[in-house]
Order: sequence, then C-alpha cells, then structure tokens
Amino acid sequence: MDDTDVPLFPEAPAVTVEQTLAIIKPDAIHFADEIVEEIKSRGFTITQKRRLRLSPEQATDFYAEHYGKMFFPSLIAFMHSDDILVLVLAKPGAVQEWREMIGPTHPNKARQLSPESLRARYGTDQTRNAVHGSDSYFGAEREIRFMFPGSKSSGDM
Repeated sequence: MDDTDVPLFPEAPAVTVEQTLAIIKPDAIHFADEIVEEIKSRGFTITQKRRLRLSPEQATDFYAEHYGKMFFPSLIAFMHSDDILVLVLAKPGAVQEWREMIGPTHPNKARQLSPESLRARYGTDQTRNAVHGSDSYFGAEREIRFMFPGSKSSGDM
C-alpha cells in the first residue's frame, strides 16, 4: 500500500445526538434562569429557544393526545395562562435523560421517588408540574416541529 491509498482526512466516526423538547411551564417561568442553568450543567446543548404564550387553540393542538380526559380543560387553561419557555435540548440519550431530570408527572410522587427532580422542586400538582418533556424520540420530533415550525429535526440531518 502506498501513500496514495491512505485518505488525507479519514472519516470521523458518527456521533448520534438526540434532541428532545423541554417546556418550562407558566408556574415555573420565574425560575427559568435557574432551570436553564441546571440543564446546561447536565451537559445538554440548547439548540433552539423561544418564549411565547400559547393560544387556547395551540395548547389544544399540542396536548391533543389528552383530549377527553378529565384534566384536559384545566391543562389547556393553564398552558395558555402565561408565558412558557420552549427549548430544544441536544445530547446523546436526550429524551431519557431529560425525563429522568424532570421526574414523575405528579410532583408528590416526584418528591418521594426523585426528590432532586425539577418537578419535585418546582411543581405543585399534576397540571402545574413546572416542566414538560417529550415522552419518546418520535414524540420529540413531532413536538419540536410543532413549537419550531420549519426547523430541521435531528431525523432530517
């Protein structure tokens, strides 16, 4: 083998960086700076960020999977009651790691099972539970496209 057979710049191994959607809900928006700092300290990269207030229609569309459940009307009213901070978080295993960081949906359960989680520290009830996290890779893809229309998802790159 001579020098002409060796690539000048060998191909780097592929690195998979998963993305997930994080929402800091109206009840925790005044803790947004603290929560963002904690997210960064856990090695997440924030690739997109926006603060907005959802319309009732947007909240209904975003949480459509819960339509018909008893808590749905109060969830929609809450989610458009004030500003939210929406973040796209990236790192290997982002969906699972963010889910672990936020803890169980109900803050009381979070306080028992995961007392350091964000919901244990900032949440008050099942609706006002401080943060949202995508439940799966495909859920994250859908939610990122919903909150950041026209953006490329990790599956498109």
